[in-house]
Amino acid sequence: MLDLVIEARQAALSPGFEVRRILPYRLRRMLGPFIFMDHAGPVSFAPEKLPELDVLPHPHIGLSTVSYLFGGQVTHRDSLGVEQIIRPGEVNWMTAGSGIAHSERFEDPAALAGGALEMIQTWVALPEKDEESAPAFTNYQPQELPIFTEPGVWMRLIAGDAFGLRNEVRTHSPLFYLHVVLQPGARFGLPRGYPERGAYVAKGLVEVNGRAYGPGQLLVFTPGIDPVLVAREASTLMLLGGEPLGERFIWWNFVSSKRERIEQAKADWQAGRILLPPNDNQEFVPLPQDKTRPAGTGSPPPQALS
Repeated sequence: MLDLVIEARQAALSPGFEVRRILPYRLRRMLGPFIFMDHAGPVSFAPEKLPELDVLPHPHIGLSTVSYLFGGQVTHRDSLGVEQIIRPGEVNWMTAGSGIAHSERFEDPAALAGGALEMIQTWVALPEKDEESAPAFTNYQPQELPIFTEPGVWMRLIAGDAFGLRNEVRTHSPLFYLHVVLQPGARFGLPRGYPERGAYVAKGLVEVNGRAYGPGQLLVFTPGIDPVLVAREASTLMLLGGEPLGERFIWWNFVSSKRERIEQAKADWQAGRILLPPNDNQEFVPLPQDKTRPAGTGSPPPQALS
């Protein structure tokens, strides 16, 4: 029933901000088209510490970044000139395609007053035909993301198609991505019709086939099996998966089906050919000094940034 349980590892999102990294994992590089997953927080910071959280402008190719918040707020700026504050319940979907740079900054102390910053960020690899598409960015408001409720269950569809729900979030391949909240004793399954499916436990404790799983664990399920998740306590889950895309190479913030394309992206960033955000161009993350080749789907990549 369970192919694998992935335990989140600590990673640095910025010099003052550590996150839990779930994907990629050495035994499981991707889940459907999802190639990266970070869980940041919950954390609370004094106002003077907020700059330490900032993720400076950095590049991406060959993927879409998907940001979703439980608490706090983040300001996104990118090389298209977009400046967008994302708040809980919204989705920031940025398609890097042929190349984009963006920053994520934590600028409003009031957004953390009385609460904590908590964010899930995933990367969705693009099909080969879309890897060189024009960069794009869209913010989706909560009212654009359908919600389903029944006794003990609350669920929001972030993207894709699941349980008969759909929304207008633009995806490039078949996938599902859901935020699910379960009350104690509630039972819940996974969307059918997808060969690769998983459930990440963000909070609480759930039972599968008599065994309990807790925060920071991604449960990867056997294809064709329909598991039942039972909440032992109030729990928050992120359900994700879809159709696999085939092998992808990942190095730092670059994803591609071709090794040589990542080498080109390295050279482009170093030479300044990937533009910085026009409203955040005074600093940036330099290309890491690394002598390895891009990591394929069978070996771990160097440190990645969101």
